[in-house]
Amino acid sequence: MQMIKKSYAGILLCFIISIPAFLLGKQFPLIGGPVFAILIGMIIGVFMKDKSSFQSGITFTSKKILQYAVILLGFGLNIQDILKTGGESLPIILSTILTSLIVAYIISKLLGMKKNTSILIGVGSSICGGSAIAATAPVIEAKEEEIAQSISVIFLFNILAALIFPSLGAMLGLSNHGFGIFAGSAVNDTSSVTATATAWDGIHGSNTLDHATIVKLTRTLAIIPITFVLALLKIKDKKDNTSTFKLTSIFPTFILLFLLASIITSVFHLPIELTHALKELSKYFIIMAMGAIGLQTDIVKLICSGGKPILLGLSCWCAITLVCLGMQWVLGLL
Repeated sequence: MQMIKKSYAGILLCFIISIPAFLLGKQFPLIGGPVFAILIGMIIGVFMKDKSSFQSGITFTSKKILQYAVILLGFGLNIQDILKTGGESLPIILSTILTSLIVAYIISKLLGMKKNTSILIGVGSSICGGSAIAATAPVIEAKEEEIAQSISVIFLFNILAALIFPSLGAMLGLSNHGFGIFAGSAVNDTSSVTATATAWDGIHGSNTLDHATIVKLTRTLAIIPITFVLALLKIKDKKDNTSTFKLTSIFPTFILLFLLASIITSVFHLPIELTHALKELSKYFIIMAMGAIGLQTDIVKLICSGGKPILLGLSCWCAITLVCLGMQWVLGLL
């Protein structure tokens, strides 16, 4: 409570930024509220000469509120439904995740990129876009600039996927069922999965959206093992050899709470109205956090250093698309 009192000015500023970003995200779902929040934050940051009175709240929003957003995200994951419906797509999901992480590692080494940026782009491309980046960033202690850059790259290929994939699926002769798996496995962000599947349904008069969404939610569960492994690697990098064992020393508390939230939803069958409201609040918190990140990001430096991350994102995107279609062909799910 003391922290909130000290930080209220910065939190309020981020909340104000999030309002137009949220509304614009509703009007332009292909772009999404988080991207608008980063852009608005960066623009305001250019004109803010002195951020000292806001800095504590901006930092609180970019760190703590981002973690709260991830926890609330868990209430939208009913593990029982995902295991029942998303099981057939699991080999495809695992293959695309592994492919993206390997490609991100190799390309980042060849390009000499920063480790955190490559991890965020690899994880964001393979799992669930902004939500995965939001969960991973605190674990690897990513800087605001690295988060903003990664979100921007993910946004670019979200747009390309929504524009290209429905036509690509038709050219390849995908069935409605096959395209639902393809959209849910190869498109990274939930809003973009929705846009891509909706575009296909509009053309073909089908109902692939529900299936694509469940496949996408199945991918979201990969946040848990990925962040666990990254947390262990982070401890190893720091050479933490303390003899006292603490669960939080190897695994972030907010990820444990994220898992607990999904278990609560699965066991107690919470009303859909409640889980929907919590998911919306999660999305709003992410938008607030992205506004805070935008305020702390040097827009000129971000643009000047954007070439390599875009090339990395393109490599991950192409690899995921090819592996997804290849696995669907092997499994007879086209």
